[in-house]
This record gives sequence, structure tokens and C-alpha cells, in this order.
Amino acid sequence: MERIERHASHGGSQQVWKHTSATVGCEMKFGIYLPEAALRGNPCPVLYWLSGLTCTEQNFITKSGVQRYAAEHGIIVVAPDTSPRGNDVPDSPDYDLGQGAGFYINATQAPWATHFRMYDYVVSELPAIIEAQFPASNVRSISGHSMGGHGALVIALRNPDRYRSVSAFSPIVAPSQVPWGKKAFAAYLGDDQDAWKQYDAVELVGSASERLPLLIDQGSDDEFLGTQLQPQLLRAACEKAGYPLQLNLREGHDHSYYFIASFIGEHMAFHAKALARCRTE
Repeated sequence: MERIERHASHGGSQQVWKHTSATVGCEMKFGIYLPEAALRGNPCPVLYWLSGLTCTEQNFITKSGVQRYAAEHGIIVVAPDTSPRGNDVPDSPDYDLGQGAGFYINATQAPWATHFRMYDYVVSELPAIIEAQFPASNVRSISGHSMGGHGALVIALRNPDRYRSVSAFSPIVAPSQVPWGKKAFAAYLGDDQDAWKQYDAVELVGSASERLPLLIDQGSDDEFLGTQLQPQLLRAACEKAGYPLQLNLREGHDHSYYFIASFIGEHMAFHAKALARCRTE
């Protein structure tokens, strides 16, 4: 582990670290915001943030303004890169496949299977590192944007015992049914569409064993709303399964970080409530 950035922010410290990952077989980076309580050595709950296509750990930590709210609520925020990277990691000329487009799954197909194991990295390896190296408790929530929103939903639905709440901005809720997901899943998982279902939130809601607090914000002017995102499919699946969902359609907002920065405070308050409740139980 090597710290490569450190910036004072709202009484805490925004840092970036790199480490060699056994799970994805390359060097990985993650951003971590440590609020003042954590800097004093007091264990704090953790929010994991998963970013979208083409992003690195930098987009969220520099554009969202999350540090103000993380400081207010005493929450550590961890934002990993979106995929493995490096000269030995396979890539594609397309922005929606390969490096920068890990889709938070465990690939099974060549040439992707060796490195593209972001599901295991986010669920297991990264939290183990955070909880061993920083004053972080094992009380966790998860959130994300677009492809990262897909990842957050899938990971929370498959691992409800590991998280206290889940939220997303503009998530890909039904990747098996939209162009981004179909392309990535065919490449990473092959043609067996039954294998795709384990990484599809709409498919997973029906068999969810627990009901985590779930919040989604979607912009009405998002250019990908009708083609790639289609939140109405998740709403219908949640209604059928009796899974509580708070879905906000935000008028005039698009797919950008201007949208995320506008409502990240509400999402942090949502997670803080769930995390605080669990600390007192």
C-alpha cells in the first residue's frame, strides 16, 4: 500500500492509495475520505461508492462534493477505480468495454477472466483492506452512478448481510435488457443469459432475502434514460416483489456530476440514518 495523494478537506483528509490486488491481478487505486473522527483513530462506518463508465477513482472525489457531508455525518467514503488497468490488462477501443468498464462482475470469458473480477474486489478484497488499514468499522453502505449504480444495486441485493443501505444515481437497473449491459455481459460472461441474471438488479429483486433501504435518483433530462437506464423496470420489479423503493425523478437534471453534486447530500443523510441505526442496535 502506498499513499499517493493527501488533501485536507472539511476537517478530514481526502487521500488516494494504490496497492497490488490479488483479486484482479494488477495495481489498483482507491480514494478514501477520512473524517475527523477517523483521523483521531475512532472507528467509523464506511460508504463504498462505485463510479460509472470511463471513470477512475478521481471523478467522484473531485466533482461530487461528498467530503462536506462525509465530515458532517462522520462517515468514511471509499471510491475505487472502475476496473483493472495496466499494460497486461486486456482492453477495447470502445469506451463501454475493457479498462474503465469493469461492470462490477466476475468475468468468465477470455481474455477478460483473469483480471476483470471487480465483483470480488469490491465485495471482499477492498473492505478487508480498508478495515485492516484504516479506523473503519464493518458497518457498511454502498452507492454508485450509472454503471456503478448497477454495481451497487447488484452487490447489495446479493450481499444484504454486508450492507445497511443502498442508493444509486442514474443506475443501469436491467443490464440484460439494454445495449450497454448486453454488450458487456456477452463479452465478459458469454452467451448464456442465465449467467447474466446474477448481475441484473431487476432479476435479483424478486429473490431478495432481505429488504435494505433503497434510494434512487434519476434525472428527467438524462440522455440515457430511455435507452440504457429505464428505472421503470426496477420500479415494476420492486412493486411485484414488495421491495420498498424510493425513486425520485429530478426534473431538468442530466447524467453528469452536476446532478450528483446536487443530491449527494441527501444520499449521505439517507445512508447516515441507516448506519447510525445499526450502530445503536
